[in-house]
Amino acid sequence: MKILMVSMFSNHFFNWTKQLECQGHTIYWLDVYDANIEVEKISFVHHIIGWRNKTDYPGRYTIKKELPKLYDFINKFNQNKLADIFEKKMIEIQPDLVQSFEMFSSCVPILEVMRKYPKTKWVYNIWGNDLFYFKEFPKQKAQIKEVLKRINYLFSDCERDHEIAMELGFNREFLGVFPTGGGYDLDKYEKFLKVASERKTILIKGYEHEFGRCIKVLEAITTMKSELSGYNIVVFGANEKVEVFCKENNLDDWDNLIIYKQRAHSEILKLMGGSLIYVGNSVSDGMPNTLLEAIIMGVFPIQSNPGGATSEMITHGVNGFLINDAEDSSEIKSLIAQALKDPNLLKSGVDYNLENIKPKLERRFIANQVNQKYQYLQQAL
Repeated sequence: MKILMVSMFSNHFFNWTKQLECQGHTIYWLDVYDANIEVEKISFVHHIIGWRNKTDYPGRYTIKKELPKLYDFINKFNQNKLADIFEKKMIEIQPDLVQSFEMFSSCVPILEVMRKYPKTKWVYNIWGNDLFYFKEFPKQKAQIKEVLKRINYLFSDCERDHEIAMELGFNREFLGVFPTGGGYDLDKYEKFLKVASERKTILIKGYEHEFGRCIKVLEAITTMKSELSGYNIVVFGANEKVEVFCKENNLDDWDNLIIYKQRAHSEILKLMGGSLIYVGNSVSDGMPNTLLEAIIMGVFPIQSNPGGATSEMITHGVNGFLINDAEDSSEIKSLIAQALKDPNLLKSGVDYNLENIKPKLERRFIANQVNQKYQYLQQAL
């Protein structure tokens, strides 16, 4: 089967696609933002890169950095349109299947082209905030509904998004709920796992942006200095807003608080392997990948639950805590305090996750199911 995949440059995409290696498919990848980088991890895929600029004129990077308005003006004439390149590749490749990852970068821009080829099947992988967040905005909602009319098959990372898709008019075939990037190579991370008695870290996801609400978690711990004195507090993925908050509230004076900006994925998994509690907080998300990673690394999760997605994985008070209101720092403080006061709950919750959920997130287990779906698609052509 010839598959033309349309996606941004993303580890989630690479991990998903890696599942299809050695399955007999011929796969092409159109990098929608054209990072123009060959990705070794998916070297078996034909990369469509280096397409955006018509001319790589001298001094382009200097102009981009020092004269951004001039750079934007030049780009109006110098850059190819994604839809034009996509259609050119459609004609050239004649794919059996087009697969788009994420709505507004990889579906909306090619919709008109896909309408020209109604016999070509179109698969859409819902990512993160695609539907749950953007359905609240009239323009984006209308775009989503138009795309869903043309989509033939759907993957999602939570049942919530399947239900939203149906509410927005999707009436074709749902292929199932799978982690955004496929499963995890559990053996690879086994060496990072520490026993419960050695875990003294509270790990906080540091995203503070349109969706992330790390600062609400930090607000929660500002009045817990004495209770947290025996623990290391690590914030990862922090941006400038988080750093400013910590300085303004003297959190950067705490001897036991560490803030990391960018960390390699393996480093984050290593941190999780030594953590007692993980806190992730956002107002919009799909099934958070960091939540799944916390589960496989034996961390007790405290996680926001936008639209009920997280509750498909976590039962409150059994194998984790659900944050009801991502904007309520007092609720988050209460949940952290409850967790620290109840080591038996922490142990039973982690034991439940390791026994019942972790095996189902194993890479080969997920890949086997995913490849069965692709075999089904091949037979349905």
